Amino acid sequence: AGGIAPLVALARDGTEAQKENAAGALRNLAASDANKVAIAEAGGIAPLVALARGGTDGQKEQAAGALAELAAGSLNDDNKVAIARAGGIAPLVALARGGTDGQKVFAARALWTLARIADIRVAIANAGWRF
Repeated sequence: AGGIAPLVALARDGTEAQKENAAGALRNLAASDANKVAIAEAGGIAPLVALARGGTDGQKEQAAGALAELAAGSLNDDNKVAIARAGGIAPLVALARGGTDGQKVFAARALWTLARIADIRVAIANAGWRF
C-alpha cells in the first residue's frame, strides 16, 4: 500500500504519460478490496474523476477503469458515494455514450456498479443514462 499515495500524486500532477500509467496502475491495484479503501483514503477518487472528465483518450480509459474497480463489490458503498460526490457521474455518462470502445466498456461498468445505490441510480438517470 506504500505505493498508492505516489501513484495518486502522479495521477493528479504527473506528465501526460505518468497520469495515464498511474491511473492504469491504480485500476489494477483496485482489484483488491484493501487497496480500494487505501486508494480512496489517499485521495485517489478526485484525480481519477478529473482524468475521466478532461484527460487524454488513454487517461480517460484508465481512469474509467479505475473508477469501475473502486466501485465494484458490495463492500464499497463508501467509494460509490465518493465517486458520485466527486462529480464522477457526468464524465462516466459522457464516456459511455461517446467514448472509445475501451472507454465505453469501463464507463458503462462503472455506471452499472454505481447504480446499485438508489440515490446514485437516480442521479445517473438524471444525467441521461438509461440501463
